[in-house]
Amino acid sequence: MTTHAAHGAADVLGQFWRLTKPRVVSLIVFTAVIGMFLAAPGLPPAGPLVLGTAGIALVAGAAAAFNCLVEQKLDAVMARTRARPTVMGSITTAQVLLMSGAVGGLGLAILWHGVNPLTMWLTLATFVGYAIIYTVLLKPATPQNIVIGGASGAMPPVLGWAAVTGDVTYQPLLLFLIIFAWTPPHFWALALYRRREYERAGIPMLPVTHGEAYTRLHLMLYTVVLAATTLLPFATGMAGLFYVGAALVLDAVFLVYAVAIYLRYTDALAKRTFSYSIFYLAAIFAALMVDHYLPFAGWR
Repeated sequence: MTTHAAHGAADVLGQFWRLTKPRVVSLIVFTAVIGMFLAAPGLPPAGPLVLGTAGIALVAGAAAAFNCLVEQKLDAVMARTRARPTVMGSITTAQVLLMSGAVGGLGLAILWHGVNPLTMWLTLATFVGYAIIYTVLLKPATPQNIVIGGASGAMPPVLGWAAVTGDVTYQPLLLFLIIFAWTPPHFWALALYRRREYERAGIPMLPVTHGEAYTRLHLMLYTVVLAATTLLPFATGMAGLFYVGAALVLDAVFLVYAVAIYLRYTDALAKRTFSYSIFYLAAIFAALMVDHYLPFAGWR
């Protein structure tokens, strides 16, 4: 391979890396890894931990890149996405399809051979749910797209749990419910201050179809549902006092943001709420893991 060809290949790989949405995938992988740690009474086995993390990350990145390919027209009118390589034309459709297939296929192979078939099938279902059902079918068709499609985004801790145990019990389903309830207020905060862009793109997000006031009310109501959902691990004995204390504080802050959006909305407030929601989810799951290991430190 000539130097010019090598640089060209490296540039295409760099463009593809951007399409995998590394920051989004890092949160997905983080919640999956927490699911792995929570599934083990002590430390999870190294094999499922390493190979499960790698496989889930690869499939998530492939799904994100495929999502960018499908949403080229939408991305072109959204300020936060119009510089993506698929919009700028710095990577071709064939290249994205080839690399997404290769990366996703490698991830599924790792999960099948190195972890267990259940995790592979659940991860494949998650890919289809996000890249096809949500992106292709739901997003352009209904303002409830993010509510229904949130099921795919809520799967990572279930995948992590299955990677370690080979099973799905009620505990990972509680983690699923937390992310499922978190997704609407998280995304509607973004949709509120990006509403004009969604309107130009013809995407039926809730602020576009039902207006700001309706969306602000539902954002607040879903945040109440989220706060109640985060108490389920404590109520079922899955987590203890450290977790519930942390959850109550995090929930209180989120509720303050949600009520403020409902009563005195500004775009700046919606942006702060969106940013806090990302921190919130990471903190909730971190609190779950810390709480899980407190008995081993003799603190509970």
